[in-house]
Amino acid sequence: MGRGWRGRGGWQQADLPPADDAAAWFAGRLPDGWFTGAPELTVDREEITVVGTLPDLEGEFDDASRAAAEAGRIARWREETRDERIEIARQAEHRYGRKVAWGAVQGGTRELFTHLAVPVMTRLRQPERQVLDTLVAAGVARSRADALAWAVRLVGEHADTWLGELREAMAKVDDLRSQGPDLT
Repeated sequence: MGRGWRGRGGWQQADLPPADDAAAWFAGRLPDGWFTGAPELTVDREEITVVGTLPDLEGEFDDASRAAAEAGRIARWREETRDERIEIARQAEHRYGRKVAWGAVQGGTRELFTHLAVPVMTRLRQPERQVLDTLVAAGVARSRADALAWAVRLVGEHADTWLGELREAMAKVDDLRSQGPDLT
């Protein structure tokens, strides 16, 4: 990472190279025929996740057989594309300063490969810790970390529309900032 993206005290959002063009870069860089359309890209401070839809299965399957066939097709695609995905990820990591994770969708089956689990430091007061401890005691989670991840997933599922609107609003703010005067 020779471009000096690390500031004092670790990663800072402003220190990261922009990834605004990541979807276009991946669209241009990915081999034709890998996916049935443009892949879904998710970008945050640490990682770019690329998830593409594989062509539909041919043949008749019952529900259980279909799920197994879809998982098998994803596993085959993962193995057949491994070397090329590693090279593309290496280039993207150099360009964007983030790790790249891959995934595939086949019918009703979605799998992510080697995506990051990033530690997040947080301070919780006793009532919040008690919620986590209750989830652990009830067997919903193995640890406070698992309980917190479970709670975040639950909020994400139930607040998806609101979170989407919030992300759109933040993108508009970023656009307005970029149009403002350069203060450097």
